[in-house]
Amino acid sequence: MPAQTEDGNRPTGPDLGRFEMARRVPGPSLRGMVSDICSYRETMPGRFRNVEYASLTVPLVISFAEPFAIGLGRNPGDNDRFASFAAGLYAGPVVIESFGGACCVQINFTPLGARRFFGQPMSELTDRMVGLDDVLGVEGTPLREKLGNAEDWSSRFDMAEAFVAARLAEAREPPAEITWAYDRIVVSGGRFRVSSLAGRLGWSRKHLSAKFSDAIGVGPKTLSRIVRFNRALGLSRQDKGDWADIAADCGYADQSHLVREFRDLAGQTPTALAVR
Repeated sequence: MPAQTEDGNRPTGPDLGRFEMARRVPGPSLRGMVSDICSYRETMPGRFRNVEYASLTVPLVISFAEPFAIGLGRNPGDNDRFASFAAGLYAGPVVIESFGGACCVQINFTPLGARRFFGQPMSELTDRMVGLDDVLGVEGTPLREKLGNAEDWSSRFDMAEAFVAARLAEAREPPAEITWAYDRIVVSGGRFRVSSLAGRLGWSRKHLSAKFSDAIGVGPKTLSRIVRFNRALGLSRQDKGDWADIAADCGYADQSHLVREFRDLAGQTPTALAVR
C-alpha cells in the first residue's frame, strides 16, 4: 500500500488532502500474529509512488476500488496490476504505484501469523502477489463484499479483526521448534548463526531451511539478512553512531558489506535511507 505516515493517520506536507489513512493495533488475541490493520483511500486524482523495503510483514490487501501497480525490485509495468491480494516475504525493494482511485483495507501479518492464517506453505507466497480467492478460497469474495458494504472504517476494522481471529482460532499453531528459531533470529537482530540454530534443534541445516521455507517463506539466512537490515536502518535513524559503528554492531563484515545489503534489500544507499 502506498506511503504510510509513521502514526498511520492523515499525511502532512505535500500529500496533505490527497489521501487518508488510519491504523488500528489489534487486541491481545492477535498479538504476535497481526501487527496492525490499516485503511487507505485516495481523495484526489494524481499519481502516487512509494518504495517499500524488505521487511517481515506479510500483507493481505482487500481493495474496493482501483488496483495498485506493483513491481518487485523494479518499476511496475502495464500488466503488473493487483487489487485484492496477499504478498509473501521478498528480500528486496517493492515499488508501488497508484493513480488517485485506490481504496483498501490492509491486514499486516507477522510471518508466523501468516502461515497460521492462510494455512498453506508460505513458500507459495514468497516473491509473489497472490489473488484473494487463491489465498482465502470461498471466503475471499464474501469478505471483500462485506467490508466494502460497511458504513465506515471503524466497522471495517471490527469485521476484519473478527474474521482474522475466527480463522486463527481454528488453525494449527506453527511447530514449536520453528517459533523458537524464528524468535532467536529476531531477538538477536539477525546475528544468531544458522549452524547454531540447527545444532540446538538437532537438525541439519538443510532440514532447518526446508522447515523455514514452509513456515516463513524464506530460509533462516535470508530472514537474518532482512532482520539485520531493518535493525541497521533503525539505528541510523536514531543517530546511533557512524556507519562503520552500525555495521559492526549489526554483524556486518564491514561498512562495504552493509552498503551492499542496503542496495540489495532497499535499492538505495544507507545515506539516502537514513535521512527519511
